[in-house]
Amino acid sequence: MQSYIVPFIVLIITEISTLFLYIIIDKMKTQKQLKCSFCFIFICLLICFTGLLLQIAFSNCLKLANPIYFDYFVYIGTCFLPVCFLLMSIIFSNTKVHFSKRYFILFIIPILSLLILWTNDLHHLFYKQYSININNSVYGPWFYIHSLYSYLCMFLGVVFLMRYSIKNAGFFSRQSLLIIIGVSIPLIINILGSLQVISMTIYVTPITFAITIFFISLAIFKFDFLKVAPIALQRIVDRISDAYIVIDENNKIADFNQTFLDIFHAVPNDVRNKNLFELVENHKNLNINLNNLKKALAEVNSSNKTIVIEKHFTKINKYFHIEINRIESKGNFLGTLILLKDITQHNIDMRTIKNNQDMLIEKERLASLGQMIGGIAHNLKTPIMSIAGTAEALSDLIKEYDSSIEDPEVTVQDHHDIAKDMNEWIEKMRTHLSYMSDVITAIKGQAVTFSNQTASKFTIKELLNYVDILMNHELTNALISLNTQSTIDTSTTVKGNINSLVQVINNIISNAIQAYQAQGKSNEVINFKIYKEKNNLIFRIEDSAGGLPEKVQEKLFKEMITTKGKNGTGLGLFMSYSNIKAHFGGKLKYKTEVGKGTTFFIEIPME
Repeated sequence: MQSYIVPFIVLIITEISTLFLYIIIDKMKTQKQLKCSFCFIFICLLICFTGLLLQIAFSNCLKLANPIYFDYFVYIGTCFLPVCFLLMSIIFSNTKVHFSKRYFILFIIPILSLLILWTNDLHHLFYKQYSININNSVYGPWFYIHSLYSYLCMFLGVVFLMRYSIKNAGFFSRQSLLIIIGVSIPLIINILGSLQVISMTIYVTPITFAITIFFISLAIFKFDFLKVAPIALQRIVDRISDAYIVIDENNKIADFNQTFLDIFHAVPNDVRNKNLFELVENHKNLNINLNNLKKALAEVNSSNKTIVIEKHFTKINKYFHIEINRIESKGNFLGTLILLKDITQHNIDMRTIKNNQDMLIEKERLASLGQMIGGIAHNLKTPIMSIAGTAEALSDLIKEYDSSIEDPEVTVQDHHDIAKDMNEWIEKMRTHLSYMSDVITAIKGQAVTFSNQTASKFTIKELLNYVDILMNHELTNALISLNTQSTIDTSTTVKGNINSLVQVINNIISNAIQAYQAQGKSNEVINFKIYKEKNNLIFRIEDSAGGLPEKVQEKLFKEMITTKGKNGTGLGLFMSYSNIKAHFGGKLKYKTEVGKGTTFFIEIPME
């Protein structure tokens, strides 16, 4: 009886440890399939330990029953344990498995083994002679089939763990390595005992499972085995600049990286296994609208599409590009990935670019205004001199009229003639003042910034008037004429900001003038045609100034490029393209032929 005391005590300790681990794992909020597979393994072990304890107590010590009858109970756990271990390894390697009917094939041999064992007295296919000492047992043919199948399941389970560790960690992760060692020890001892290489009783194998329990405990408690994150892989994701969290089907946070903790100033215990909505509601730095977040998650889960949100977290003053994705593997839902890309620096850079762009635009606008100053002076000089002459003529008429008031020879008709002359001079003055008003209005429109442009309406006639006023001086000085033709009614209304369109047209005309000047040409013509094509209003500006070089054609409208060397910024056409697209919903296109000329087309949709 004393020979059974040590195994009995060890089995009790092992069973208590197994039961304790089973309770701990059952309460863990981790992946359900993996947790369940582990629980089934512990249930199988508990059945084995309980049966052996009962065998020692009631058969070996009290001699109340045949030991083999307790083995019938023990083999319930023994037969299913290898299959449970194999399934646990498969789930661990794939995170989640969709169990189809083919998996039930794995249970055929264990079920047959139990049936054959329970009816062993009729055919002795399992045991020909049963003994507690393995070396004294004589086995039937089915025992070897059962043993070979059990070892094969255990071996495949170890292989799955090893492959997963090498694939994801590059070397054995400590979690998997502990499980492999723990499983290998009883497996090797049992094989040696079955082959009668070493002498052992049936109690040795379950006692060696005490070592297995020890290694599994280390894997679970020290290296967080059920978290299913290899150490090397975890280090990689902790070092990436993007933060992420993974939530399960119950919106519990199943995984996250160190970047997430660092950005939002959180600690692991604040995040791990917490409900996402509770975390957002309670954490001061995660100021996200809960309703919007719930809608986004519901949409991702129902449509399986990626939801993208741009969010400014005011508490930490950072901008994030948030992507929400549903993670699946072979049709199985694994979780929802929430990836947070920090775009704070990107936003700062974009604001800097925008500010620089605005400065360049302002510089170009001021340069254009500078070019127009000479034209303005010329345009205003003539009407001012005419008004001065008119004022002088009116002064003479006033003196003539004043001296004729008391002259008896001056008739009533003479008074009417003097009044008529005065009225004619006043009408001439009104014409010159109207022209000056148009010049001032056109210049004022071109002086405003892009940000102050507002949508309005204007007529083709008003547009042509502005172009003529602003380009007259530059055209005259270059000895270039502008041939304007319109096949549509000039009273046609266009929706948009007239100043923007005038600036684009003038820029294209100015480029054509400078292209002629670069070739030393004068007395040339720029054709400016306005017509309707389908539902678009077309402004066509055509020159014969030699066309655009191929290297310029490749980059035109895509970046700032110029053919004027240091005298040009390349901003004009670049911004003209953006201007037409942004302010009119239209297009700016061109065709050119080297050695001949270039034609620009401004297409504006008509209402």
